[in-house]
Amino acid sequence: MTDLVADSSEDLAASKAPEAPEPVSNTAALVRLLVIVALIFAGFIFFGAADLLLVIVALIVMVLLHEFGHFITAKKSGMKVTEYFVGFGPRLWSVKRGETEYGVKAIPAGGYVRIIGMTSAEEVHPSDEPRAYRNQPFAKRIVVASAGSFMHFVLAFVLAFLALTLIGRPDPSNVKIDSYLAIGQTTPAQRAGLLPGDQIVAVNGQKVTGDSILTSAVHESPGKPVSVTVERNGKTLTKTVVPVDGRSVKVNGATLAPANGPAEGFLGVSLSEGTSTVGPLSAIVQSGSVVKQATVGAVTGIYHLFSPAGIANYAHQVVHPATNSGTSASSAQSARPESIIGAVRTATQGAQAGMLTFLEVFISINIFVGVINMLPMLPLDGGHVAIAGYEWARTRRGRPRYRADVTKMMPVVYVFVAVLLLLVTTSMYLDITHPASNPFH
Repeated sequence: MTDLVADSSEDLAASKAPEAPEPVSNTAALVRLLVIVALIFAGFIFFGAADLLLVIVALIVMVLLHEFGHFITAKKSGMKVTEYFVGFGPRLWSVKRGETEYGVKAIPAGGYVRIIGMTSAEEVHPSDEPRAYRNQPFAKRIVVASAGSFMHFVLAFVLAFLALTLIGRPDPSNVKIDSYLAIGQTTPAQRAGLLPGDQIVAVNGQKVTGDSILTSAVHESPGKPVSVTVERNGKTLTKTVVPVDGRSVKVNGATLAPANGPAEGFLGVSLSEGTSTVGPLSAIVQSGSVVKQATVGAVTGIYHLFSPAGIANYAHQVVHPATNSGTSASSAQSARPESIIGAVRTATQGAQAGMLTFLEVFISINIFVGVINMLPMLPLDGGHVAIAGYEWARTRRGRPRYRADVTKMMPVVYVFVAVLLLLVTTSMYLDITHPASNPFH
């Protein structure tokens, strides 16, 4: 879903970076950066890619919050934090406040926070040793290492809460007009002043609690006036509409009703399922349930991917991608991992389908990133948690603290990173050459 190696805030390469920061940029660099960002925003909007822009901004915010989790917990724990950056590569702009340099780098592929002494192999100035990560109590080290992933779950919970209270969740009893049908003439709904987005409240005085009530009343009244009550922008309106006989109307070459059958009335609209908002207290409980379900789904998906059957299936998809295209491959496509390219495409398609769908996709992305970052292997957050737990288990009371030799772990780390890189590159290949079908159509 994301570049997992680049996104890890405690990247091993970062832990070996020189202590001295590069020269801090000046005000002109900040102005230049803001102009570039403004031009990028304007370009996306000009070319009609506002949905894609929303996804990119959301991902950047997600990275910032991930790193902020590490940053704030390290600061509160008294550790020395020297850098907090968005992106990698050359500095575009930075400013130093106290002992920490904040800034933006040229490659927007993640971000990082540099906390000194993340591993036993890092060289630290003797004066900084008391504040190095490796010398802190085990509880503090675990909190700092897991704080980034924890922020993903917090963000997912907040997004679920906002979605439930402000937008609502799908409600089959809430019937809305989705769009007009292309019947080659003005539809009865258009003539009556019904609009896409209107919620159908009642028909002929009968409360509408499902689309069957509406369609039944309309089908039974071809050529007869029907009273339709709708809710629009918080106001209740009643319109009189005369359904057209479906036997005489064609959509995509076919009549709406059998030509040799009885007359059936139609409004000339497609209906959709609306949403109903949830109260704050209920939303707290339901948001927790949403996060729980997404977490179980992410863990199950990761387990399946790395199971023998999952590996074999994914290898087949990579070697024979052509066999995975088309409608018959929908299950295979849904089972395969997505690269950052596929994740951005799916999130963009979600944004195009509506804000609720976008939030659902972004909640899933956050949970997935949070779960996979806690895998017990460097350079992921879970690797640092595992080391802290291992050192705690090996330390005996009354004896000096046991310190794991990270250099002995490097062969395993290199294999793990190689597997991740292989997974990232192959998933990018599939997402570029054989993109999954739009799940929201």
